[in-house]
Amino acid sequence: MNGIVHPFTGALYEQDGQGNIRVTLGERAGTFGTDGHWISGDLRECDPQLCGWVGGPIIANHRVSAQTKNG
Repeated sequence: MNGIVHPFTGALYEQDGQGNIRVTLGERAGTFGTDGHWISGDLRECDPQLCGWVGGPIIANHRVSAQTKNG
């Protein structure tokens, strides 16, 4: 899985493939909604903003285009 490591805690935030966020910190892990609410696991705290970033929609960047310019 691809994810983001929290800059302060070092916890790994990853999408679980079912619309939720799996947060892993050492031996502890928890599953959260994209708004940061706890769903399951022994890790019961997370950064709700980072959950939103990881679980949010992927939007194309207008500065990066797959099209090539023809002379």
